[in-house]
Amino acid sequence: MRLADLRQVLRDHGARPEHEERILRAWTAARPLDAGPRQKPAANYLPLALRNALPALGERLAALARVRSEHPGADGSARLLVDLADGQTVESVLLPRDGLCVSTQVGCAVGCRFCMTGRDGLLRQLESGEIVAQVVAARARRPVRRVVFMGMGEPAHNLDNVLEAIDLLGTAGGIGHKNLVFSSVGDRRVFERLPRQEVKPALALSLHTTDPKLRAHLLPHAPRIDPAELVELGEAYARAVGHPIQYQWTLLAGINDSEAEMDAIVRLLTGKYAMMNLIPFNPVEGTGFDRPAAERAAALAESLNRRRILTRLRQSAGQDVEGACGQLRARLASGAESGRRVGRLVPAVAERQ
Repeated sequence: MRLADLRQVLRDHGARPEHEERILRAWTAARPLDAGPRQKPAANYLPLALRNALPALGERLAALARVRSEHPGADGSARLLVDLADGQTVESVLLPRDGLCVSTQVGCAVGCRFCMTGRDGLLRQLESGEIVAQVVAARARRPVRRVVFMGMGEPAHNLDNVLEAIDLLGTAGGIGHKNLVFSSVGDRRVFERLPRQEVKPALALSLHTTDPKLRAHLLPHAPRIDPAELVELGEAYARAVGHPIQYQWTLLAGINDSEAEMDAIVRLLTGKYAMMNLIPFNPVEGTGFDRPAAERAAALAESLNRRRILTRLRQSAGQDVEGACGQLRARLASGAESGRRVGRLVPAVAERQ
């Protein structure tokens, strides 16, 4: 279900704009659809036809995203394997400090060589209602005040649905615009569309290397934008909206963790309204990549900070199990997830590579 279709259903049952917003606020807060201010109980406020339609609508919305299993990490994160209404599955991740990572596609067409999600290619797009429903399912478990679009899929390849979800979460959903983070490998449509949105999210760009040829190899189906140009596009957006760009860099031992790469990062990002996230590779069987030693990763982050490039060393949560994005879904497809339901909990990571 797209959010535009949901709004039309409400209007077809007599909802005026104030009724529509009240119901959308209740849904995105994971409360009953007829919940609202005490001084305006539903019986005295919502039209009768609309009130009568809410139970069936509530069941339909609940079916958009149901948690099949929950896998907590030792740091307070939890990876959620989520069933969609058509039987497909995606992954969401509850992050520490009231964050949530959501998926935007079933599968992915970018085919990053170090990522499990893209191995089967793109299976289908998530509709905007399915994206928001992941937030609703998460809020039924704990508070969510920050949403990052960094789960399965490339948000730029599902732009209309993702932006529709962002607009709702940044209004009726009550999430601050800088706490909505749109992640992308880089697509010119992103830089054209995001500045025109009512809700302008923060932007995270997957850089991974400063070498155009190496980037084309690591991200084989990403748009061919030179890393230097990608940084310039990001800088223009950051200055326009007042949110720094987050650059994502998955550290691959012997591939992009050289001193030459660090020098190139300094040249690219000096003076930019940006921060660098170094993310040690989360091992995925069969990729042929390794993560650098912890001491090496820490030294790289320290070196960049010393040279005035704001850098965070980001550890994927729940390192005690294999759980890179897409692995829960892959285990389900292979039968390994059979019988693992909510209540039978194992740890999992909390961030996409």
